[in-house]
Amino acid sequence: MPLFAFEGKRPTVHPGAFIAPTATLVGDVTVEAGASIWYGVVLRADYGAIIVGAGANVQDGSVVHGPPGPPVVIGEGATIAHLCVLHGATVGREALVGNGAIVQDGAQIGDRAMVAAGALVPPNTVVEPETLFRGTAGKSAGPLSEGARFWVEANPGAYQALARRHAEGVEPAD
Repeated sequence: MPLFAFEGKRPTVHPGAFIAPTATLVGDVTVEAGASIWYGVVLRADYGAIIVGAGANVQDGSVVHGPPGPPVVIGEGATIAHLCVLHGATVGREALVGNGAIVQDGAQIGDRAMVAAGALVPPNTVVEPETLFRGTAGKSAGPLSEGARFWVEANPGAYQALARRHAEGVEPAD
């Protein structure tokens, strides 16, 4: 399984966890007992930490990224289904994020809640425990806000710098 240290931080995997041989874990990732990380998953914790709780599962092709700030937490027994994107969010105990869903920065998915397949959970959304969240929110919203403009302008340089850091600082972890 590809485990990579990044700038001195390396993945920590409990011996009772399953990591598929084609999953990739980078940086400050913790995978607790009984958790499973499936084929083609990427857990990239180069800016912020990622914690996968005991018995949780992250299924094939999903991507989890830890941006600067609080850690991304996938609660005990939670399911991140196939082809999901989880970015800077928290998923509660035994919650289920359905196939192809996108959960954005600051979102909080409550215990035993369900995010429907293909749903988009916008930034800072709170999904209450034991509720269903579904739907997408795409539509034209006019000119870029100052916050959106910041990301459009900042991303190219930030990823160029991050790529240099990876080129110089990523190494296989034992």
